[in-house]
Amino acid sequence: MFQERQLRSVTANTRADGEEALRSCNALGLTVTKTGKGTFVVANRVAKDLILGSYSARDLTEARPHIEVPAAGLAAQRRTAEELDSLRDIVAAMAAEDDPEAWVSLDSSFHAAIARASGNKVFERVAADIRDALAHQSETLNIVVDRQLASDREHQRILQTIETGDADGARAAMSEHLHAVGVALDSILSR
Repeated sequence: MFQERQLRSVTANTRADGEEALRSCNALGLTVTKTGKGTFVVANRVAKDLILGSYSARDLTEARPHIEVPAAGLAAQRRTAEELDSLRDIVAAMAAEDDPEAWVSLDSSFHAAIARASGNKVFERVAADIRDALAHQSETLNIVVDRQLASDREHQRILQTIETGDADGARAAMSEHLHAVGVALDSILSR
């Protein structure tokens, strides 16, 4: 009985590892999965740029600092108590989350909540428009280079600066986070 449970556990882990490997290959554009037909190899190396929803990784990397860095600074100055509570709840949920898909959703919510807390409707609208692409980017980075724990620490620092009303610190913390995301993306694209 014990050996049978062990075998089932090993089989389940092997299946999960295989599924994660397939998700990684798909995220990198190496494979395509067609429902009912299977997964097919379409490339033998990572593309020079990844398509993340409606935008490329390069597009996001270039645009995000011009949107999210000033939004973080404004959020530190303008956030309401309710918005601050929402940011705290999101960061706490992210730190406790072990389901990768749920974590990615929370990550997108965190960035959207900062844009909302900035009080700038343009930042809020742009963040909403790129939300799906950010989710794809976050998922790819977590699958391929395991960025989740580092992102949790970076998000905590962003939250702390917004909590204290430190606009310069919030801009710096967001800038450092986006830089780390860019470095991770570059490591994928240079493979």
